[in-house]
Amino acid sequence: MNFMEKIIGNMEDKREWKKMEARAKQLPGEYHNAYKAIQKYMWTTGGLTDWKDTKRIFGGILDLFEEGASENKKVTDLTGEDVAGFCDELVKDATTWQDHYREKLNDSIRRD
Repeated sequence: MNFMEKIIGNMEDKREWKKMEARAKQLPGEYHNAYKAIQKYMWTTGGLTDWKDTKRIFGGILDLFEEGASENKKVTDLTGEDVAGFCDELVKDATTWQDHYREKLNDSIRRD
């Protein structure tokens, strides 16, 4: 990682994120609102720490929502009624900030 990446982050990753956000804005209202709500849930319940996981998960949601919208399905037809459970399942194998902080706490206690 070079000096500029340390300061501003990886520009290619930022471009990819902006493209994904542009795709989300093109979704019909119900889908766009659900996508934003899912983002908020995922960030506030632990947040993903790895860009590859973030891109895979949110890209997959966009693919699913774009297909569902083209077939005139409701969001819950795709996610199920427990949307939080759907989200939790998507991140179950990904490293989150909650995992990071859990490990940090355990390490700090073990050292004492």
